[in-house]
Amino acid sequence: MIRANDPKLRSWVEVPHGSDFPIQNLPFGVFRTPGLTPRLCTAIGRYVADLQVLAEHGFFDDLGVPRYVFAQPYLNDFIALGKDGTRAVRNRLADLLDDDLEDWDASELAGYFLHLRDEVQMLMPIKVGDYTDFYSSREHATNVGTMFRGKENALMPNWLHLPVGYHGRASSIVVSGTPVRRPKGQMVLKDGEPPVFGPSRLLDFELEMAFVVGRDTQLGTSVSIADAEDYIFGMLLFNDWSARDIQKWEYVPLGPFLGKSFASTISPWVVTMDALEPFRVEGPEQAPRPLPYLQYEGSGSFDIQLEVEILPDNGKGKTVCQSNFRYLYWNMAQQLAHHTVNGCNLRVGDLMASGTISGPTPDSYGSMLELSWRGEKPIPMPDGSDRKFLLDGDTVILRGCCEKNGVRIGFGEASGKVLPAV
Repeated sequence: MIRANDPKLRSWVEVPHGSDFPIQNLPFGVFRTPGLTPRLCTAIGRYVADLQVLAEHGFFDDLGVPRYVFAQPYLNDFIALGKDGTRAVRNRLADLLDDDLEDWDASELAGYFLHLRDEVQMLMPIKVGDYTDFYSSREHATNVGTMFRGKENALMPNWLHLPVGYHGRASSIVVSGTPVRRPKGQMVLKDGEPPVFGPSRLLDFELEMAFVVGRDTQLGTSVSIADAEDYIFGMLLFNDWSARDIQKWEYVPLGPFLGKSFASTISPWVVTMDALEPFRVEGPEQAPRPLPYLQYEGSGSFDIQLEVEILPDNGKGKTVCQSNFRYLYWNMAQQLAHHTVNGCNLRVGDLMASGTISGPTPDSYGSMLELSWRGEKPIPMPDGSDRKFLLDGDTVILRGCCEKNGVRIGFGEASGKVLPAV
């Protein structure tokens, strides 16, 4: 058993009821304050724990982890230690934060390395080298296909045979709290008419999650489905902002481009696969049976409850979507195995996003495109307005958590406010 996962553990740090960050979570991130350079941290209750300070005081020396990795502006070097190294650090943190700790005075410890989360700035947790976006929700693919091709041809012929994906733009991935500028581009306002240029009129969110690659591979080699999970360090929330009108005009024949590359928002905390282990579940039945290199045995998905809130400028917010990661047809191991089967190499810190996570009911659809059904069913808001797509001033907030046996493991938030085009 992984020490930090023990549901009986309690911390001497107060953890409010319903917090995303009990001692059983201990995710990893990067923070700074006006007086501190960027460095690694974990979350516990309402606090962040400064791992650089703990390292400087020798708390990790016996684990064989170099002190310098905790003083970096990204998690990449820490992740590159491998799961044995990162697991040892997480277990040590559980020891230090354990309420049964008798060797230290809690108030004395707190003064060394704890900061209120509200008083620090959370930064991009990883330096993203490459980013891939999959299209792994059958419900989402069916909904979108039905809108544009009709119900009989909703899924493309390849969809049930492989995890469809495309390579996205890593440079425009931003951390939660970063505003998102409404993009401009070409679009066709009415079928048969020539394109026009201007700000997107159909700005959308996409409820996704992403996993962080934890090991490098060599070009020309592939990762088997049996080994794929060894290459996944952890997960975070992911909003793949989309300009539907720009995307519709540009995507044939090569796929998304400017309609996607203007911004993607991630949560600042990477929740380890170790912390998520108790929440494993089986994914949907796959028929036809995938080719052998994609055949997965066991419970390859996770019961992660997800929601999206739209908060208007100076208005009351509304939860417009409640979905679950377990709905995804293709799991992460299958995505990674397929990604590398042609010999494509991976690097620590690469991100692979799930694609929009839609469920079987209209309130679980993971995008405005689906929720409003191309604008035909506007969503009423508490202030009397409605939404077909996102308006300037709207803040979109993604949240996610797992709950079982009295333990809640959360991801925090991935939020971004829409700013007008310039």
